[in-house]
Amino acid sequence: MDAEKKLELIKRNTAEVLGEEKLQNSFKKKQPVVYCGYEPSGDLHIGHYVTILKLKDFEDAGFKVKILLADWHAWLNKKGDWKFIADQVKKWERAFKKIGLKNPEIIIGTSFQRKPEYFDDVFSLAANSTLNRGLRAMQGVARDIDHAKVTQLFYPFMQVADMKALKVDAVVAGMEQRKIHMIALESLKDIDYPVPAFIHTSLIPSLKGADVGKMSSSETGGLISIKDSSEDIKKKISKAYCPEGEKNPVLDITKILIFPVFEKLGISRPEKFGGDITYNSYEDLEKDFLSKKLHPMDLKNVVGEKLSEMFKKIR
Repeated sequence: MDAEKKLELIKRNTAEVLGEEKLQNSFKKKQPVVYCGYEPSGDLHIGHYVTILKLKDFEDAGFKVKILLADWHAWLNKKGDWKFIADQVKKWERAFKKIGLKNPEIIIGTSFQRKPEYFDDVFSLAANSTLNRGLRAMQGVARDIDHAKVTQLFYPFMQVADMKALKVDAVVAGMEQRKIHMIALESLKDIDYPVPAFIHTSLIPSLKGADVGKMSSSETGGLISIKDSSEDIKKKISKAYCPEGEKNPVLDITKILIFPVFEKLGISRPEKFGGDITYNSYEDLEKDFLSKKLHPMDLKNVVGEKLSEMFKKIR
């Protein structure tokens, strides 16, 4: 695969790419490294799947994929006690082995984050930042930020130090991580590490509608996780906000998750409603939906079916 095709693959369905030139330069390496970090707490859900698919794009472009199960970050962010988090790590390790990546390196945060040289870097980064900057960086990811604990302020600086410790050329994350990455852009020089490329993926909106915000693990009845049965997934999609002829969360899921996996989408419907149709691109499907040539229920049915198929193997 040539550099142009690699770049096209990596950039598809992204919300933002920071450092495109750095990304292109990394193609010259024998095996550049990309990583994404996850707090192992709760169930994997379709929000996580967005970044996983982007890691798959990187893998196809010749990158080594490192997955950080950030157990210490989860503890700092008040996601549970150490016993709970250790149990979650085991579950997440099993899930990632079924996720569809060829040979990801799965790394537990505390396996390297307790080394003296690592905390030398963390303290060097923190020494050159203000409390307000640390708080702002945590706004998109912190639990109960209005009552933030001092330990939560270590989170963004540890995340920056992780990039050096894991020797990464590129970072994949959702847009909620952007403020932390801005700290990295400005401060990695303080610990003598070159700034990697940052690839930010789009956030899956709440199934209740764009006005509610992104899909959240705290969302009652609307979160689609790997524990959900096929029937549960189809039921949740059937209840999703999906007004005829308007942009909606089901369309977003179709674009961000379904087409990158299946590449085309066949929809079965009676002849009186137009008959069966196959879409070879998301753009064609969106055009028909917005012009009311594709009914919301037909879209919901196929999206529920394809999501169930994607999650069945992991489950």
